[in-house]
Amino acid sequence: MCLATVQKESDNTVICKMVSRIDVEGENVILRDIMGEKTVIKGKILMVDLANSLVKLDCE
Repeated sequence: MCLATVQKESDNTVICKMVSRIDVEGENVILRDIMGEKTVIKGKILMVDLANSLVKLDCE
């Protein structure tokens, strides 16, 4: 299983760890962690690094 860490691009702040699913609905990025907890962020995905399990978002 591949779990990701999601960071804010501007300052590398960790938004969510152990993310198992990412959905995009309009301007929202919906993150779900391995426990099923949902985090909704207004922004967009800038980069996905599958080798290092890292996702960078441009968000407010």
